[in-house]
Amino acid sequence: MATTDRLFVSGGAGLRLNGLQKVYLTGAGEVMGVAGVDLEVGQGSVVAIMGPSGCGKTTLLNLVGGIDRASQGRVLVDGTDVTALPERALEQYRLRKVGFIFQMFNLIPSLTALGNLEIPMAIAGRSRDERKARGLALLSLMGIGHKADTYPDQLSGGEQQRVAIALALVNDPPLILADEPTGNLDRSNTEMIAGLLAALAAEHGKTVLMATHDQRAAAKAQLTYWMEDGRLRPTG
Repeated sequence: MATTDRLFVSGGAGLRLNGLQKVYLTGAGEVMGVAGVDLEVGQGSVVAIMGPSGCGKTTLLNLVGGIDRASQGRVLVDGTDVTALPERALEQYRLRKVGFIFQMFNLIPSLTALGNLEIPMAIAGRSRDERKARGLALLSLMGIGHKADTYPDQLSGGEQQRVAIALALVNDPPLILADEPTGNLDRSNTEMIAGLLAALAAEHGKTVLMATHDQRAAAKAQLTYWMEDGRLRPTG
């Protein structure tokens, strides 16, 4: 990844979860989404979380990313308590500190692949020329530079996923949260994306927290945890 040095310069972020809990209120009563999770992830680490569907993996990532609010406990990123941030500060945290790779792509259908990438860069204050150059470089890194002017519904599922991964990286976040990042990719693309996330950690110090069902993707992690009924335990 020597050619990516100009794309990724921010380094990583230390992550600590203390007694993190999320309770949902339903008509049937309380449902525990995340049940008192403690976790520490150092800069430059890739941590995989595996477990059955509905076990709390996505909820955990949403809590770390500031998409959802915890019922109890703390999310500390470089010592900052994300759970205590007011909404305006939380918006900046999501924009600048966290890169989300969502399971469902979350691309805007009326914008091209490049157009999708330019939106968060514009919000972050990057110039038009910088947005275009960085967006094209990231799409090329994903192997789809020739699809820059293509709309999402003209892309395959795997191509949309690669655009979504590029989107997560546009503002050079220190923390990358990946929810099934290889779920729509074939074997060769799975190896490429999993290898890219590992290289971002090893060569650029990014901190990667990945929820996955894919053993091949999890194999790139230094640590793997198993999640079930909202609880987390190390494997092995």
